[in-house]
Amino acid sequence: MGNPMKLSIVIPVYNEVETLESIVELVRSIDTGLEREILLVDDGSSDGTRELLPQLEAKYEDVRMALHEVNKGKGAALHTGFELATGDLILIQDADMEYDPEDYPALLNPILEGRADVVYGSRFLGGGSHRVVYYWHSLGNKFLTTFSNMMTNINLTDMEVCYKVFKSEYLKALDLKENRFGFEVEVTAKIARSGAVIYEVPISYYGRSYEEGKKITWKDGVRAIWCILKYRFKN
Repeated sequence: MGNPMKLSIVIPVYNEVETLESIVELVRSIDTGLEREILLVDDGSSDGTRELLPQLEAKYEDVRMALHEVNKGKGAALHTGFELATGDLILIQDADMEYDPEDYPALLNPILEGRADVVYGSRFLGGGSHRVVYYWHSLGNKFLTTFSNMMTNINLTDMEVCYKVFKSEYLKALDLKENRFGFEVEVTAKIARSGAVIYEVPISYYGRSYEEGKKITWKDGVRAIWCILKYRFKN
């Protein structure tokens, strides 16, 4: 592309020693045409992940790490990553293998082509392959997205998706507070009010089972409902 822009890929990490090196290698294998930094933020892991992080930072020149001494939540790890990010664009990547970095070009294109300020991936638009896992999770996601849309007056299909890309000036202008899974609701509500042009693109999804390490639960859904109401009126 010959584009001088820089991409910051923020990866919150919590007890992902089995998949972390694989996802870092996969992220690094994707040629976006942009300068890149990968920010690994460990959120108090206890499974050996913290010992692996310095090895990855030493091995790869574009990897940087940060550590939380105690578990604060995915949102808190993302806040730390955003503060460290130096890129023009910021992309959120989970540390498990549920999302495919092969989707990066599709996620970045609407911004690089000058059409969007923010891009959300969508597991529900079609176009990518999907592992068949939990019906109630997909129904819950669609309910939360619909409820969020009613409060924000935007028409997303997948508010809870991991893959979100932001022009950094839009993201860093938000005063984000949520430390756990309420982050998705808060950032969506505040981006919707910011005037940013938002696009969605279809992505692949390889969801994990709870036995394989899936972490989100019904309690996070209840918190999300509360956050949707809270951020309807609160900056």
